[in-house]
Amino acid sequence: MTAPIGLLGGTFDPIHVGHLRTAIQAKEQLGLSEVRLLPNHIPPHRATPDSAPRHRLAMTRLAAAATPGLTVDERELKRTTPSYTIDTLIELRTELGTRPLCFIMGMDSLCGLDKWHRWHELLDHAHLVVSHRPGWKPELNDTLAGLYQHHGIQDREALHRTPAGHIFLLDNPELEVSSTQIRDCVRRGNNPQYLLPDAVANYIRQQGLYSGSVV
Repeated sequence: MTAPIGLLGGTFDPIHVGHLRTAIQAKEQLGLSEVRLLPNHIPPHRATPDSAPRHRLAMTRLAAAATPGLTVDERELKRTTPSYTIDTLIELRTELGTRPLCFIMGMDSLCGLDKWHRWHELLDHAHLVVSHRPGWKPELNDTLAGLYQHHGIQDREALHRTPAGHIFLLDNPELEVSSTQIRDCVRRGNNPQYLLPDAVANYIRQQGLYSGSVV
């Protein structure tokens, strides 16, 4: 079976080194063929992004272009409905047949997974790869603890052998950086260098993003 495709969604407002290191770690540790970055249009569980979809897409493309193995999938930005993960996974499964898919998320997302739209269907279409700090134990409620007990694995090759259905915990020393931190940095007139790719920082300056008003 062909190597899995990784999927990493987010508002990417802006995309930063934390997103990119997670994507790189997943690609290298799991032997993924690529990681597709999926900018959200209307995130179901977050506030409306500060910058317009076209800017977030442009920044994501700049980051991917500078990072081997990363690509951009803009399908969620083309919808007028909330960016539900299940809709994207169903579309990709239809397009890719039995190709293994690995949807990458943080431990905080796994801990709240039972609040996601049609969450119980996600594993029908993809594996869930959960990025977390090494040695950190998740605090899952009874429902999610049962889900992990049934679907959790530690064998990365299992992600290659089947199209979907497993939960894999990916050791990933997380970087203490967030999009909120970067937006606040820019609003204060400070330099966000090294928190995000130079090309993205230059785009933010050129377009005047995060300087006060939503654009």
